[in-house]
Amino acid sequence: MEIEPSRVRQNFLAIVVAAIACFLVQMGWYSYFSAAWVTGIGRTPEWLNHTGVNPALQYGAALLAEAVMAVVISCVTQLTGPQTLFRGIKAALLLWLGFVVPVLAVNYVFEVRTWALFGINIGFWLAGMIVMGAIVGEWKKRA
Repeated sequence: MEIEPSRVRQNFLAIVVAAIACFLVQMGWYSYFSAAWVTGIGRTPEWLNHTGVNPALQYGAALLAEAVMAVVISCVTQLTGPQTLFRGIKAALLLWLGFVVPVLAVNYVFEVRTWALFGINIGFWLAGMIVMGAIVGEWKKRA
């Protein structure tokens, strides 16, 4: 199979929507698992609220990272065949399994973090990446 980078056509509106959708999934996910997540990271809600870190910086970094991921999922989707909803989801699943899970697994083993926290975090990335893959896979750029 010959890969032709020139056939990749990014739909930047789809990428923005995918990043925002992933961000909304993230908000819901970590709201639902907030108590277990805070316990897993060894902090308290009070500590988190008084770190001095600007929340706009945190949310901006999350959105930017999710936009980069949406671009990559879109590229892999298009470079591996016809751009479809299911190919977008498949690309997202493979990228999650091949990169997110192993990277987090290594971090968690060396940081001696709990399996519960690992499950919470990889679960979010699975859900978020599937949402992004579905959006960038289905929403084709007009010629």
